Amino acid sequence: MVDKFMEAGFTYFDTAWAYAGSEDAIRQALVERYPREKFQLATKNAAWINCKTKEDAIAQFETSLKQTGAGYFDFYLLHNLGESRTKYFDDFNMWEFVGEKKKEGKIKHVGFSFHSTPEELEEILKAHPEMEFVQLQINYADWENPAIQSKKCYEMARKYGKPVIVMEPVKGGTLAQPPETVKKVFQKANPDVSYASWAIKFAADLDGVITVLSGMSSVEQMEDNLSYMKDFKGLTEEERETIKKAQGDKPAAIHQENWLVGGHGKKSAKECIKCGKCEQVCPQHIAIREELVKVDVALNS
Repeated sequence: MVDKFMEAGFTYFDTAWAYAGSEDAIRQALVERYPREKFQLATKNAAWINCKTKEDAIAQFETSLKQTGAGYFDFYLLHNLGESRTKYFDDFNMWEFVGEKKKEGKIKHVGFSFHSTPEELEEILKAHPEMEFVQLQINYADWENPAIQSKKCYEMARKYGKPVIVMEPVKGGTLAQPPETVKKVFQKANPDVSYASWAIKFAADLDGVITVLSGMSSVEQMEDNLSYMKDFKGLTEEERETIKKAQGDKPAAIHQENWLVGGHGKKSAKECIKCGKCEQVCPQHIAIREELVKVDVALNS
């Protein structure tokens, strides 16, 4: 997969200290097999995970250098800012640390990934204008989603002139197999392309996007992505209209609820017992119990 990616002219690879085994894998598959100047490598610092001191957080950087063997990072991100997590980076003054590493040449570009509200994003951007880019969750399903606020966060980053790296363009794989009503919209428009291609191209079409991260897990997925992104020139107006049709009608939302909820043995969102276990592990920190109540009212009234 790495070889196919590189042969097609792509260069950006994303890993993180917090992704178990990922930095070691990137060393073996990429760093030890290609000249360092031929690829761009991004990794991340999660100061809010098991760090009691600044030294603990700094140790993550050193561990990443060792595990990747990369020598330096083209893009270094403060990982998953927002809510209570931002405080760790402030307390340990990781902003100054990454700035120092940039001066030393160990980091080429510094930024952060973010899962929270546009208002909080603005606070961070105001406080740290030295940040060069922002990584955001963006996909056509979450674009107007009030729980994710993809569009508003994107617009906030652009307001402050920050380029954007897109994560979750296929919504964890969900948009590779969307609800039947959405499939019909895309099939009518173009039956010869994958559903995932619509999702990735939606994100890539946005102004100011550096790259779109796609979590490919097979050679077939890699080949599919390369087929439509190698010479991507942007969406046509007809393609944009097709995605708008897929984004928003109530029947599609009902199908999605049936697919997501029904796939776990439940009939509807109102069967939630409100135990809160899902909220404890949700990487987007969504108030899921509250949102399910809204879903039930919106779809069944």
